[in-house]
Amino acid sequence: MKIAIIGAGAAGVMAAITAKRLNKNIQIDLFDANKGIGKKILASGNGRCNITNSVITSKNYLGENTEFVNFALKEFDFKAFEKFCKSIGLLLDVKETNKVYPLSNEAKSVTNLLLLTLESLNVNIYLESLITSIDKNDNKFDIKTDEKEYKSYDKVLISNGLGAAPQLNANESGLDFASKFEHSFNPTYPSLVGLHTDVTYHSRMQGVKKECNVSLFINGKIEQEIFGDVLFTKYGVSGFAILDISQLAAYNLSMYQDVKIAINFFPKVNRNDLADQIQSLFKSLANEKALDILTGMISNKIAPVLLEVCKIDINTKAGDINAKQIKAISYQLNQWKLKITDTQGFGHAEASGGGVRVDEIDHKTYESKKCKGLYFAGEVLDIVGNRGGFNLHFAWASGYLVGKALVK
Repeated sequence: MKIAIIGAGAAGVMAAITAKRLNKNIQIDLFDANKGIGKKILASGNGRCNITNSVITSKNYLGENTEFVNFALKEFDFKAFEKFCKSIGLLLDVKETNKVYPLSNEAKSVTNLLLLTLESLNVNIYLESLITSIDKNDNKFDIKTDEKEYKSYDKVLISNGLGAAPQLNANESGLDFASKFEHSFNPTYPSLVGLHTDVTYHSRMQGVKKECNVSLFINGKIEQEIFGDVLFTKYGVSGFAILDISQLAAYNLSMYQDVKIAINFFPKVNRNDLADQIQSLFKSLANEKALDILTGMISNKIAPVLLEVCKIDINTKAGDINAKQIKAISYQLNQWKLKITDTQGFGHAEASGGGVRVDEIDHKTYESKKCKGLYFAGEVLDIVGNRGGFNLHFAWASGYLVGKALVK
């Protein structure tokens, strides 16, 4: 049997290793456009590789039908992944947050061990090989690169991801291949990414980072709340809380919905108490500028913008601020609303949402329901995970199921 795997990321590599371990006599040709395997593995966790998460359910995923992942998560749970890692010599470090990293704390150790395993199993690896077409004739698949044609494959796995991180040669050719075999797909969008806002003042707040509560509003209705770091940037907002909330925000932007966020700078203090504290400070320091007093509460970059948004002159003395203005200040600090207009795009995204519709894929084997012998795994499917190792785990799990199916 002769098998082609398009994409040497987590899903493709896992499929190749699993299949070869089950049947050493099959031929597996693994193709990737990069100079090495696992480029996104190397980039994950800021080079430390947040390789998986020890607690995972379908609630950690977004897509048209997230229940699709349940069988993969059951068949290849964290314990199964840990066992696989030990089999290639990789030890794991499970954090209190349930995030999991290699014990070495280096992503390079992961790709090195995966490469050694592939080589020991005699998987043929073709690097710097960008696949340009896949055809099927007489139940055999032929694939082409710009330079060469590879013929007569019994089965083909498409696991070359989507458009996130084009600097790593990421592209959406997998969707083109899927379309050729009559598959449909949902629109793609950047996920785990910074967000653009409609205001002009965010560049003045650039560089400010604070732990805040962030609420997401879709068409005026609150849909999600997340606590974490918010980083103000020249284009809008970023930081861990924003990356987390960006998934639902970007998905709804792609559906042309009205998307807003509200930032609470003091989530542990209710609005009335905050107003009382500000009023007390302003009263006791009546001859000082309100601006100077506010810089004792929040960043000196935010304070002047806050007064501007509340339509208060920045030179106003604290004693001249009335009760209505104090309420406006506390309200703004408690719920600073920003309209989201766009994302930072695929070039800055950690993952891609959208992709091949999963109702056209067998949830146990990941074989196409449209074309016998054609399989899909990983990010190319319309499943995207939360931040914290969930995307990589879906890639490992879907690759494992495909690997088992390829040898049958």
